[in-house]
Amino acid sequence: MAYQTRGRDPLLDSNMSEAIEKRGKELLGVVLVVLGVMAAMMIGSYTPDDPNWMLATDAPAQNWLGRMGASLAAPLFMIVGWGAWGLAAVLLVWGLRFVLHRGQERAMSRAIFAPIAVAFGAIYAATLTPGSEWLETHSFGLGGLFGDTVMGVILTVLPIGSTFTIKLMSLLMGVGIVIFGAFVLGFTRVELTRFGRFLLVGTIMAYATLMTVLGRGASGAVGAAQTLQAKQAERRAQREAYAAEQAAYTQAEAQAAAQVQPAMAAEAARRPAIIASRAMPIPDPEPLIEEDPYWEDAPLPEAEPKAGLLSRMPSLIKRAPDPMPEPELVVAEAPDFTPHGDDVPDTDRIKSKISDVIRNRVRTTNAVHTATTAPLTRGRGRGPDPLVLNTTRAEPPLTAAAAAPRPVEPPLTAQIAVPPAPAAPQPVAKVSFDPAPVVEEDEANIFLDSPMEEAAPIAEAPRKPLVADAPRKPVVKQPARNPVKPSKQAQTEAQPTLSFDDTHPGFELPPLALLESPESVPRLQLSNEALEENARMLETVLDDYGVKGEIVAVRPGPVVTMYELEPAPGLKASRVIGLADDIARSMAALSARVSTVPGRSVIGIELPNENREKVVLREILASRDFGDGNQRLPLALGKDIGGEPVVANLAKMPHLLIAGTTGSGKSVAINTMILSLLYKLSPEECRMIMIDPKMLELSVYDGIPHLLSPVVTDPKKALVALKWTVGEMEDRYRKMSKMGVRNIEGYNGRVAEALAKGENFERTVQTGFDEDTGEPIFETEENTPVKLPYIVVIVDEMADLMMVAGKEIEACIQRLAQMARASGIHLIMATQRPSVDVITGTIKANFPTRISFQVTSKIDSRTILGEMGAEQLLGMGDMLYMAGGSKIVRCHGPFVSDEEVEEIVNHLKQFGEPDYVSGVVEGPPEEKEADLDAVLGLNTGGNTDGEDALYDTAVQVVIKDRKCSTSYIQRKLAIGYNKAARLVEQMEDEGLVSPANHVGKREILVPEQG
Repeated sequence: MAYQTRGRDPLLDSNMSEAIEKRGKELLGVVLVVLGVMAAMMIGSYTPDDPNWMLATDAPAQNWLGRMGASLAAPLFMIVGWGAWGLAAVLLVWGLRFVLHRGQERAMSRAIFAPIAVAFGAIYAATLTPGSEWLETHSFGLGGLFGDTVMGVILTVLPIGSTFTIKLMSLLMGVGIVIFGAFVLGFTRVELTRFGRFLLVGTIMAYATLMTVLGRGASGAVGAAQTLQAKQAERRAQREAYAAEQAAYTQAEAQAAAQVQPAMAAEAARRPAIIASRAMPIPDPEPLIEEDPYWEDAPLPEAEPKAGLLSRMPSLIKRAPDPMPEPELVVAEAPDFTPHGDDVPDTDRIKSKISDVIRNRVRTTNAVHTATTAPLTRGRGRGPDPLVLNTTRAEPPLTAAAAAPRPVEPPLTAQIAVPPAPAAPQPVAKVSFDPAPVVEEDEANIFLDSPMEEAAPIAEAPRKPLVADAPRKPVVKQPARNPVKPSKQAQTEAQPTLSFDDTHPGFELPPLALLESPESVPRLQLSNEALEENARMLETVLDDYGVKGEIVAVRPGPVVTMYELEPAPGLKASRVIGLADDIARSMAALSARVSTVPGRSVIGIELPNENREKVVLREILASRDFGDGNQRLPLALGKDIGGEPVVANLAKMPHLLIAGTTGSGKSVAINTMILSLLYKLSPEECRMIMIDPKMLELSVYDGIPHLLSPVVTDPKKALVALKWTVGEMEDRYRKMSKMGVRNIEGYNGRVAEALAKGENFERTVQTGFDEDTGEPIFETEENTPVKLPYIVVIVDEMADLMMVAGKEIEACIQRLAQMARASGIHLIMATQRPSVDVITGTIKANFPTRISFQVTSKIDSRTILGEMGAEQLLGMGDMLYMAGGSKIVRCHGPFVSDEEVEEIVNHLKQFGEPDYVSGVVEGPPEEKEADLDAVLGLNTGGNTDGEDALYDTAVQVVIKDRKCSTSYIQRKLAIGYNKAARLVEQMEDEGLVSPANHVGKREILVPEQG
């Protein structure tokens, strides 16, 4: 039986499937566009100095995509160069095609050739000439290694000139990459045709629009010029009409004034002092504002001329400014002007009326009661409230500009109350005048003396002084820095003169002008107020941690400022020293160093300055302490906390040990020490041996005449150089012993005397005895006197030498450190690893003078200095200098650039080649080398007579007792464990005993004696 199955409907219909497919392609397109934009950003912001797989640096990445972008861009550029832009173009174009649904069906068949397009782009970029910046930072061309390789093969295969080939290849590859790029990007012939038409039409339209704009601009410019010319002509006509109108108005005003003046004089004589009998009409009443004397300093607005003079009555009664020009009458607009009318007041009448009112009030007043004076307020002057007069000086009268000056009115000494003004009368003639500038008045007195009556002066109660605590005397005073006294060399170079004597014939010390001038360094100095504020803040911080004390002095310096704390009785210094990190955190400082001040009862707290001052080497070398000092081997260490130069004498140290981390300024300090010696001593006075295992720091000095050998960079040759130095020390001691002197200074003094007299050294030496008579035989030795120069051995990195031959290096250093001082040989040794395996106890014991730069931990600080504090330094030349195992001084080392070092080296090389000693790097003869090894205790084979007898005794004990072990030999012979172990090993080597078995027992191989 057959069953008919009904066909099932699909889960999604065709429309839904098509929509989902479109959305998926659009999402894919968005992803490709984002990736393309990121690739473009990554390639566009590529910088060869960014950290990547092939360059390890701590500098921040400049790439817009950070370290990830830099790590991807670097290998991409190394492989294909600028051809990497093809990758970004492919992603962007195909992403847009998927988003816009334009040609996405050609994606798989076209985009698969994208690597070939990128390769073509690299080859095309390789044909281009890179710029100088690219060549400085890259070892390949613009096309990367791939492009350079392909171009090299093509230039080798094609039998054409390289220049023509490159130009031809550039042209062909440019055309080819355009065509092939269009194919890879999915463009068809129709799309290219449309794109070409679009570009053509766009170009034509842009050209037409530009020409239209230029045409309109030209026509508009012509119209604007014509309009401007017309406006200028119109303005010129208006100015001429206005000038004519002003001239006519001035003439009419003069005629009216000539007619009014006689009538006003007659009216003033006929009607005196009527203003006291009736109220004065005010044509333009305005609110009367009483002035507050405390507001007189405020600037007053410049008032416009009012319609009449009566409207200014309140201000005229209160006070008048400095002499003003008398108001001028203006012709009224009304044609019928009556000069004798009662309603037309003039200035003379107004002045006379005001004077009469003041005189009448003064006569009727017996005394001035100041207690009833109303307070001055800024209220209105209307109604029953009087207008209070408060004058402080004589009121000058209003004077006319053309009239003669009038006598000054008597001063006002009373308060005048003006009755309220009635309603405004009929319009009167306008009086205009120019306001004078407001002059500030002195408010020392309220009333002035009057010739009529004197008002009693107001006795002002003396103010009680405020009781305040006596201000605390500031402890901070900016100590004036003593100017550095220049040396003779600095003065000579500043004022050059003719010099006829040559201290070093054929050699000239380097001039100071080769170094950077200290005048170019900005000097920063804190004010006393800022130092006082910091001191009080530091006291507060210490009080928060329970440290009681007072900041008694502040000593600012170029890099740090030291605050001297006077602790409270019973406070331990170690407690304050342990708070260094907490003090730095509370004071928002990079670090803080706390230590005791030698010879004083205070504790020094050193905090870094906000702005660090640069210390230059020239300032120290030009000082009198360095140039005119009597140090044999001066070293310019830098400046102390107070900014004073610090110059040390290597001959008194006698050896120097330097330690500090990488970047703390250790190598710069070594350079400054070397330059200090080069600026002070000639090659006849000082010779140097430079050992630089790092092969970078001291190689610049190779070839200067002060060197005994080329700069030693091989650690094995460094050991040879140190052994030669030990041998030289032994030879010098023999010479000095024959001369009967104790040090190199005495020897050179004897040599100088002998050379001055023209003599040789003679010495009688016993060579043996006569066989016949038995008397001693003497011979005379003659030696040519030769001065011995100082020898300075400089080792830049001691840790590398200790790793190669630690025992031998330590033995040489110990021998030199113990004995080389008197012979004029001195060591300067530096290391960036101040650990106990490098700076051993033997080395520390023989190097009492040490310098520590910034270290990483307190343990390293204790290793080099014996105490903490070096971990709190700031780096960049900040150091702690321990002189002779005593007090520790903080210094700031000077900075010297590579350019300055090169200029000084070039100056020294002008005076000839150095006189090298071959034995420094080649080593002494074999017989002398054996003697040196014996002196240094480096003999590895053979036994002495004592050891041979001890060995024979040990062999007899073993054969007799038939036992052999290290502890057994140690007990039987009462010797040390190491010596007993050596004897057992020697017996094993000679076949007397067998090697130890698994339990440590040995068999006696010598047969037992019967």
